[in-house]
Amino acid sequence: MGRIAKGAIPSPNIWNNPRVYELENRAVDPERRADAAMAAIRPWDDSDVLDIGCGTGYHLPSFAATARRVVGVEPHGDLAALATRRCAALPNVSVHTASAQSLPLPDASVDVAVARWAYFFGPGCEPGLTELRRVVRRGGVAFVIDLDASRGAFGRWFSRSTPTYSLRTVEDFWARHGWRRQPLDLRMVFERRADLEAVLRIEFTPEVADLAISEAPGLEIAYPNILRWHVF
Repeated sequence: MGRIAKGAIPSPNIWNNPRVYELENRAVDPERRADAAMAAIRPWDDSDVLDIGCGTGYHLPSFAATARRVVGVEPHGDLAALATRRCAALPNVSVHTASAQSLPLPDASVDVAVARWAYFFGPGCEPGLTELRRVVRRGGVAFVIDLDASRGAFGRWFSRSTPTYSLRTVEDFWARHGWRRQPLDLRMVFERRADLEAVLRIEFTPEVADLAISEAPGLEIAYPNILRWHVF
């Protein structure tokens, strides 16, 4: 295993199964509703963009297509190396092995920051929020995209796999810190049934994964999410 940034919180899915997580990234949100919702609030054309917890860099090229500069930050060194290789031909992209709690960026150097299914889950992420306030310019926006555990079968499976997760506590946390929210009705669409089942097995406990597989026929799964954002 490569270098792990100090303070990193292990991710149970991508850290242990990056190849399967790549299948998940390809399947999620084929209509790009999440990107459209963010762009409607704050477009990143000709802007400086930060992707926190970028993993293998799956989303970096799409940001780089219109942004002035894109910085990916990933605490797992091996994943950061994959992200660097993925974006080797993109001169406006750089990737750093670092944590959300200690961003390797100057003050007021980012226009748009995005964390997609990475780190910002509510109580405990205050150090990362402090770093966002430091690096995002006045008038810039930070986005956090995460699963909506209150809705649908996916939310129910998540709640059964993570019984310590408190939806009320998380929602109260974000409201207290002044973040706004918008529901996102996303979906996962797979090319093969085996890929769908593999993804469910990295997302949930074995028992819950078996249940999810039995309840999700076909190649598509509804994936309710929440978009949170804060204007600085």
